[in-house]
Amino acid sequence: MADSSSIDVQVETHRRGAVRTRVTRMSTGARADRAFVLIAGIGVAATYFEFLAPLLAERGEVFALDLPGFGGVPASGEQPTAAFFADQVESVLDHYDLVDPVLLGHSMGTQVVTEVLARRPDLSHAVLVSPVVDEAEANALVQAVRFVQSTVRESLHIALLAVSAYLLCGVLYFFEALPHMLRYRISDRVGAGHARLLLLRGEFDRPSPRRLHSRLVARARSARRWEIEGAAHCVVNSHAVGVARLVFRHIDDDLGPKGRMPAAEAAVPPATHADISMVLGAVASRLAEWISAARKDENGVERAKARHARVLWRAYRPKG
Repeated sequence: MADSSSIDVQVETHRRGAVRTRVTRMSTGARADRAFVLIAGIGVAATYFEFLAPLLAERGEVFALDLPGFGGVPASGEQPTAAFFADQVESVLDHYDLVDPVLLGHSMGTQVVTEVLARRPDLSHAVLVSPVVDEAEANALVQAVRFVQSTVRESLHIALLAVSAYLLCGVLYFFEALPHMLRYRISDRVGAGHARLLLLRGEFDRPSPRRLHSRLVARARSARRWEIEGAAHCVVNSHAVGVARLVFRHIDDDLGPKGRMPAAEAAVPPATHADISMVLGAVASRLAEWISAARKDENGVERAKARHARVLWRAYRPKG
């Protein structure tokens, strides 16, 4: 997936007082222009970035976060607002001494990124993938319908990722976080940041409609908007190749203000080096991660995450 012959993966738990955030660090030893910080959506975690993270590692170290309450990380007892999650992201930025990293949020993660950008005018580039919520449809029932409409366009692989993540999150915490997500007015906050934004959506992304992207572009200080054909809400996983290419062009300021990328250029291709042992290894490591998280075995989660990343690297790295 990247040009380097090996990948280094470290999984650590960062603590801010009693609050925990799990950080998966990934580096290929290739050119290190910028660091990338990845924040997933409600109920899910860094597993959604399993294909995107190694691609971004071509250009710098990647920090994929499991926020409190998600991915088996214990909830903190504090209100799960965008501002609370932004506090945890800022703590990670400070702990690792990250200078002008590229923040990338998906779904509810875009709200968290928006809050961080409002606090840190020194950040120059950020990516909002499938931002939510459209203010005209900030209703739990409507959002459930929109999510189902998008889900029918997703693969079985993504459906299984989502279901396993929601089980770890738990129904109670999910529904505690949901009202905060619905109340957050991303259109009102997006202009508070100074970073140049790239807004991305899939063609069939019903929770993140084009009209919301139009509103965000109009209110942001500087924003581009692109769409990937054939993709739905989980474009960061199913079409990770296209997302990575657009991110690189965005931070190089080599991307037009608006455009569409064909699905054939964006979708994750078949594994270059995969065989049955690698397939079984990927399944086994993901299952081990889930079981360890359910058992609150943090060491087991860390080992399984690192193993899964290395298995995917061996399967997808370029030939030669």
